Amino acid sequence: MVLALALFSLFFGAGNLILPPQLGFRSGASWWLAGLGFSISAVLIPMLGILAHARLQGSMFDFGKKVSPAFSLLYCYLIYAISIALPAPRTASVTHEMGIAPFFGTSSLWTSLVYFALVYLLVVNRSKIIPLIGKYLTPIILVVMLMMIGSVIWGSPGSPGVPMMEYPMSEGILEGYQTFDAIGAVVVGGVVLISMNLEYPGLNTHERFLHLSRAGWMAGLGLLLLYAGLIFSGALLQEEFAGDSSRTEVLRIMSTWALGYRGNIFLSVLIGLACFTTAVGIITGASDFMKSRFGNSTTIYRATAFIGCLLGVLMGQLPVDYIIAVALPPLMFIYPLTIVMILLNALPDHWSPPGLFRMVVIATLLFSVPDFLGSIGIPLMADWLEAWWPLQTYQMGWVLPALIVFAAYHLVRRFR
Repeated sequence: MVLALALFSLFFGAGNLILPPQLGFRSGASWWLAGLGFSISAVLIPMLGILAHARLQGSMFDFGKKVSPAFSLLYCYLIYAISIALPAPRTASVTHEMGIAPFFGTSSLWTSLVYFALVYLLVVNRSKIIPLIGKYLTPIILVVMLMMIGSVIWGSPGSPGVPMMEYPMSEGILEGYQTFDAIGAVVVGGVVLISMNLEYPGLNTHERFLHLSRAGWMAGLGLLLLYAGLIFSGALLQEEFAGDSSRTEVLRIMSTWALGYRGNIFLSVLIGLACFTTAVGIITGASDFMKSRFGNSTTIYRATAFIGCLLGVLMGQLPVDYIIAVALPPLMFIYPLTIVMILLNALPDHWSPPGLFRMVVIATLLFSVPDFLGSIGIPLMADWLEAWWPLQTYQMGWVLPALIVFAAYHLVRRFR
């Protein structure tokens, strides 16, 4: 139970709160399809990532070692670069749009400057205040969110309307990418293992596997129920939102409808604090990684923290929806790769030997390129692939090649 609550709090961030309500609003009567897709990429895959960590009993670096140590190191650099450049600044933007702009009207530049100045101070001083706040903050936000969901479900006079999206399930999967939770599973699983070893040194490898895997599924069930409630609530209040409402606007309108003006202020403050703890965690993790790669240098640690906070100031003053749009191209490239490595590492070793691992990763990378190019406005081969390649229409053309390579490898090995 302790591990499950810890995992839930690590995955449960403010960014996760702003995505499901708008997904429900846009999916309308098809909310359950969108919710199913969202749950695959934002719950199932991350929990399989925790299961993979339980099997590996290692760090993020171990996820890609079967391809090669150089590939694994490059993957780690890429993950941390994306983390400090996109989800960390998004926390400042969410804080501004939810907790500052509606009540004070100050500029987003001032918000991001003050926000990341405080982040830098706490990162370089390794304050214990943030873990303490995070320990009590998540349960409070969770209780408030459950109150809001319950108020909408039992008090809404309406019903889900006409969907505004063509492919609810695939759009739900792609929206789940924006939670960064699959990447989060790869990053935080190793941290949880280290903490568990320190807290419970008497556990053997099998016991650690059982405790961590069971805790992962318990945390996943909690996330699933929360996401389903938020998506359904967004669908029920569809008529309350304008057609072009942003993600933060949908959540703010929903919370005001359910909790009243004062309740909305309270929720906004809590979300701002949750964002802040997330930003400190991301910058600290990236700084620790760079420090470990360069001889445990404190100068490298501080320089990484400064660069991360500077990027936060530059990106954090942009609207949340713009940051999400900017994040789409790198996610279209790195997320399929992350999903495949999670799935392969979750399997027993005889099902994912190094040769197969390399072949599936290469196939996934190759067939992720069209989706990546399409996301930056270069529809190279897009029309041709959509005409004959299954799932390419849904921006998931990499799935079938990965499955074919996996199946073909095992068929050849069996009948050879």
